[in-house]
Amino acid sequence: MEMPAPDPSILARKEQIVARLSQVLPAGAVIDDPAETRVYECDALTAYRCPPLAVVLPSSTEEVAAVLRICHAERVPVVPRGAGTSLAGGALPTADSVILGVARMTGVLEVDYDNRFIRVQAGRTNLSVTGAVEEADFFYAPDPSSQLACAIAGNIAMNSGGAHCLKYGVTTNNLLGLTMVLMDGSVVKIGGAHLDAPGYDLLGLVCGSEGQLGVVTEATLRILRRPEGARPVLMGFDSNEVAGACVSDIIRAGVLPVAIEFMDRPCIRATEAFAHAGYPDCEALLIVEVEGSPAEIDEQLGLICRIARGHDPVVLRESTSAEESARIWLGRKSAFGAMGQLGDYICLDGTIPVSALPVVLRRIGELSDAYGLRVGNVFHAGDGNMHPLILFDANKPGDLETSEALGAEILKLCVEAGGCLTGEHGVGVEKRDLMKHQFAPTDLEIQMAVKDVFDPYWLLNPAKVFPLDASRGRREGAA
Repeated sequence: MEMPAPDPSILARKEQIVARLSQVLPAGAVIDDPAETRVYECDALTAYRCPPLAVVLPSSTEEVAAVLRICHAERVPVVPRGAGTSLAGGALPTADSVILGVARMTGVLEVDYDNRFIRVQAGRTNLSVTGAVEEADFFYAPDPSSQLACAIAGNIAMNSGGAHCLKYGVTTNNLLGLTMVLMDGSVVKIGGAHLDAPGYDLLGLVCGSEGQLGVVTEATLRILRRPEGARPVLMGFDSNEVAGACVSDIIRAGVLPVAIEFMDRPCIRATEAFAHAGYPDCEALLIVEVEGSPAEIDEQLGLICRIARGHDPVVLRESTSAEESARIWLGRKSAFGAMGQLGDYICLDGTIPVSALPVVLRRIGELSDAYGLRVGNVFHAGDGNMHPLILFDANKPGDLETSEALGAEILKLCVEAGGCLTGEHGVGVEKRDLMKHQFAPTDLEIQMAVKDVFDPYWLLNPAKVFPLDASRGRREGAA
């Protein structure tokens, strides 16, 4: 993977840049020791690494603004970083960049139960947002598998979803407002505690922009009342294609579960050995959860189970207790970690129409055989957000390159099936060069023109999202 060469003038001015940053931040908030900056050389896409010039850890919007004013004046690239859980290389630094981490910005600034919102600093973890309101029987809906660690800043950057996004939507559906610092240090507030705002939908523009437009420091999030109850059902099938067809039929029937999760045999076995969730040994597993009053749950599960029986499931088992439900979800939330016991893997993120699930799953199996690498599938089936896991051996020469080539074919398949390159992981560096497969040159030019407005020197999160040959020269042209 190509990355732009570092600017030698920035490397030569490192001491000066670090000194200026140290003047506006408290002691310990600037890191430039090469031994310590190595901690930030990659995110969860560990195949690519590059130590940054320096790392800054501000604690407030004002400190972020001060940092960006200096970097703007010095023309130093800045890589915003949440918790570093990005699976697409979204926080991969360049050698001449400053990592701006928001890990110290974790405060709860305001909670309003009457109007159902919470305002937090953007470094707060996803799960701890719910933790701040759960005593009042409220919760924050988006729930990525990394919710214990991932930061709201990263959720906004990548428009993250999670298992329950089928009913509640992804981050953009639960984001009401934000505070963002532009590259020149200007502070802007977009949206607020209200449900809608006049003018252009700048909130929708920023959510999912992958740190290309500004650094989000605060977020106003929608919180919801906890449902009266919830219950999952396990469905086992003898093929991935049959499970995919069952998902399609459930959606077609008009019933709206809170979640429909899919796992295939490699994931089932790895997860069961890891979490002991009580999963059956079958080719494909669905976890379908509904919520509401006991009567509503019974009615919804009755319809869902009737649909499932039409596909001859080898297992059909409703949860009978809160403990069993917790084990079922522990297994699903542990799937990525459990698969890591089998070896190295690349986790993809493509989205397809639900009706295309049977065809796409079959084709992924064919591509797996053709490339000679195992692929495990675990994903949010209800909204077609797929997460194929390509297993490879990082110590075997050529295996990484083969896995990346297979991943590119799978993502192209998602686009050709009527879907897109990413559902919640973002483009980052992983899918940057595949953007041409989904977007025409004019489409890319319009997107890059938006970045020109917010970040005319192209200093924010360099070498991400846009193909290098399409964006090459933009930073130099602005200078």
